Amino acid sequence: MIPVFEIVLLVVFAAAPIILGDYLTVFVTRVFILALLALSFDLAWGYSGILSFGQALFFGAAGYGVALLARDLEIASIFMVLPAALVIGLISSFGFGALLLLGRNPPTKIFVALGTLSGSYVAERLARGWYYIGGQNGIPSIPPMTLGGYEFVEGRYYYYLAFSVLAIVYLACRFVVRSQFGLALAGAREHETRIAFFGYNTQELKLIVFSLAGGIAGLAGGLYAFHEGFVWPNILGVALSTQIVLSALLGGAGTLIGPVIGVMAIEIAGFWLADSFPKLWHIILGMLLLLVVVFSPTGLIGLVVSDRERVGSFGCPLPPRRHTDTGVDDGTT
Repeated sequence: MIPVFEIVLLVVFAAAPIILGDYLTVFVTRVFILALLALSFDLAWGYSGILSFGQALFFGAAGYGVALLARDLEIASIFMVLPAALVIGLISSFGFGALLLLGRNPPTKIFVALGTLSGSYVAERLARGWYYIGGQNGIPSIPPMTLGGYEFVEGRYYYYLAFSVLAIVYLACRFVVRSQFGLALAGAREHETRIAFFGYNTQELKLIVFSLAGGIAGLAGGLYAFHEGFVWPNILGVALSTQIVLSALLGGAGTLIGPVIGVMAIEIAGFWLADSFPKLWHIILGMLLLLVVVFSPTGLIGLVVSDRERVGSFGCPLPPRRHTDTGVDDGTT
């Protein structure tokens, strides 16, 4: 069932700009970028058990980094700024993850959650007081990203750029979680002590996947900065990190497609509710999220997909056991 969702969404969003107006095209582009950020959280939490409330830290750090490249060094080539955003997210998450994950004893989920939450809060407060990066006002009027002589501005071409990046990253994440490395991560999530008994250094495994997730978040931050044309402290803060966590829980963590669906559901519902109930839409949206989380802990994807398919399977199925006429296993399995 999950492949069906993937194919349907791929076809629908590949053809969507043909019927969407300019405003909705820009709106869906922003949804793609936030879905990329949600993918990074799902890679850390859904498949590795790392409860990161700080994905916005790497998202915002990369956004500020490419904004400074464009503003101060006049570097806006797509072949420079997107790799730079990826590297900024990767390095910042590696350094932060090493601090949290590489202790003498394996850290608890609460310790990592509070550590990432604190990091995101501190980064936001630092950005608000740092004059060089604009302080409270952020960095406005970022020059457009370029490819040769073409400038990527919001619209159909930026839509397909964000859509392509999301699709490529999604496929890469799907490959990672279905690999032997992904199997070890899933084992560490479920029972870290047993995986360590088999010789895996679970803390290093978690640092690797935490860094990969940070790189994806950084890539999303770079796309976001050039799409919006400015960056400000909120993109580093706790509010955005929490929004992404809620999106993953709503859609269904540990499925990759679930967080993407969750982001789309929240953004589309928020868009409609804000227009229909401008004074009450936050409350209504919050109640809807609460109802889904309470009555379907596996998220929206869990309403239509079995637990077996949602979790997935690894390796080859065992061959059927052969029995003798006496009903006793003959040992040739």
